[in-house]
Amino acid sequence: MSNENEVLLDNGKHKDPKLKVARKEGEPTPAFIGASWGALLVGVTAYFIGLFNAEMQLNEKGYYFAVLIFGLYAAVSLQKAVRDKEEGIPVTNIYYGISWLALIVSISLMGIGLYNAGSIDLSEKGFYGMSFVLSLFAAITVQKNIRDTQRARERD
Repeated sequence: MSNENEVLLDNGKHKDPKLKVARKEGEPTPAFIGASWGALLVGVTAYFIGLFNAEMQLNEKGYYFAVLIFGLYAAVSLQKAVRDKEEGIPVTNIYYGISWLALIVSISLMGIGLYNAGSIDLSEKGFYGMSFVLSLFAAITVQKNIRDTQRARERD
């Protein structure tokens, strides 16, 4: 009897249970994939909008653009090298070392560039630094999601 009362009190607002999409073992959730892509888009877009609106010379804008692209590539490359090593896929020590060096150099170039930029306010420096770090982290996460999805599908 109590079940009938619950249905009557519901006033037709009772929803059917959502169908669960079957994920393969090791595959990231759609929410995590979306959040990763969203973070990458937000980070890179914010960085580019900041560069577009910045009152700096074109060569300075080019420097910060190149540092971002270099950093994104280095982060993804390092993530892949670390993951390959972890999974027993052969990675040469020179490639592994260069991947680490490239990421360290890109982060250093960003830090040194912002430290020496006299024409940029401290708040803008923080903005560029945070959008740079967000972009690097998101690129690593997107690469990991792609790899995990591919690996899960190959197991089937």
